[in-house]
Amino acid sequence: MGEHLGVGIGWRSEIDLTVERMPGVDFVEVVAENLHRDHVPESLRVLRAKGVPVLPHAVSLSLGGAEPLDTARVEHLGAVAALLDAPLVSDHVCFVRAGGLDSGHLMPVPRTREALDVLVDNVTAAQEILDRPLALENIAALLEWPNAELTEAEFLHRLVDRTGCLLLVDVANMWANARNLGADPRELLDGIPLDRLAYVHVAGGVEIDGVYHDTHAHAVPQGVLDLLGELCARVQPPGVLLERDDHYPSDSVLADELAAIRAVVSG
Repeated sequence: MGEHLGVGIGWRSEIDLTVERMPGVDFVEVVAENLHRDHVPESLRVLRAKGVPVLPHAVSLSLGGAEPLDTARVEHLGAVAALLDAPLVSDHVCFVRAGGLDSGHLMPVPRTREALDVLVDNVTAAQEILDRPLALENIAALLEWPNAELTEAEFLHRLVDRTGCLLLVDVANMWANARNLGADPRELLDGIPLDRLAYVHVAGGVEIDGVYHDTHAHAVPQGVLDLLGELCARVQPPGVLLERDDHYPSDSVLADELAAIRAVVSG
């Protein structure tokens, strides 16, 4: 289990002043690729001076890819973490590159033993470069690869057992997969090692033509908050973070969403 973080929000340059002055922000997360390895934006310096933890969240390591690990990307993540004195770093259980092409999206890893071996090797190599704990996040997917040998819970459990990594559990992604793929999020919560929970992501989305899109640009649906409640009934999460990446609402609307999250966490 990760250290106590509280309730937080994703820091983005578009809402930097909002995040700085909003009461009740216990920690923030920043996309690692958006930062230079030798320069911290003034807003993040202000937050760090207040004692607010800043956690780098990577989106490009492609740990589930079959190609050799891009160690320069891992080193950048490590350098940003050192600059911010971050207690942990994170990325996703996914791949983003294959055959020399970059998908621009987080692609699901086939749930086979062979794919798990590749992921474990890459995670282990990344951990040797990073000097702090690495958490990995479950993703939302619009497709599942055929011929799965493991359930998602089994896959994540074996990943954690073999690497010692932490889990960044995204309940919005779980809810999206329940809507689009028919996955059972409660079964997943029952099957994953919640004792290795680093923190939790919550985000909003929208349904278009019968498909739910995890946009991070819309209000958090009640179903996602309900699923957060299901998680909290099983474990007290070290932290819960609201992700918002576009179409930013007023400060008061963001504050209301944080308050709704805090209400679920505090029971």
